[in-house]
Amino acid sequence: MIFTKREINPFDYAGDIIKALPRGILLASEAEDCVNAMTIGWGTIGIEWGVPIFAAYVRTNRFTYDLLERTGEFTVCVPYGEKFSKEVTKAIGICGSKSGRDVDKLAQAGVHTMEAEIVRPPAIKEFPLTLECRVVFSQLQPIKEISPRFGKFYVPNTAHSEPHVAYYGEILKAYIIEDE
Repeated sequence: MIFTKREINPFDYAGDIIKALPRGILLASEAEDCVNAMTIGWGTIGIEWGVPIFAAYVRTNRFTYDLLERTGEFTVCVPYGEKFSKEVTKAIGICGSKSGRDVDKLAQAGVHTMEAEIVRPPAIKEFPLTLECRVVFSQLQPIKEISPRFGKFYVPNTAHSEPHVAYYGEILKAYIIEDE
């Protein structure tokens, strides 16, 4: 089967991206030939400094954080075009519960990568709406400076006690992977 990438304006699909986030989308990263994807449920799309941006939030204890710090590139891979299939739901579960330090999550999930156009991290065929991003700014979000209203997400002595880093990725290319 042959697949093509149909270039899109990411803002025409911003609603689809925002709707998919609560169920989970994938953020792919790559360094030294190690490809990893993690499930994210938070993110924003907009314009900063006059360029299209996707902001992703990654805890400092995650393997994805290590890869992003090394390369500064990521892809945002969003289910699109049909309801969440069993394979998409399986991939979201695996990529949200296992560490890429320990396992090849994409292989375990049975999804297929495709070479990106500009950045190193791949697109993922089963998550066809793809944003290729390069980090233009990042900022640590110290837990003590976050409103107590959100404290339930920062329970000490758990995996959730590490702060997030906000990665602002300039959207360099956006497309939907389609069957020919």
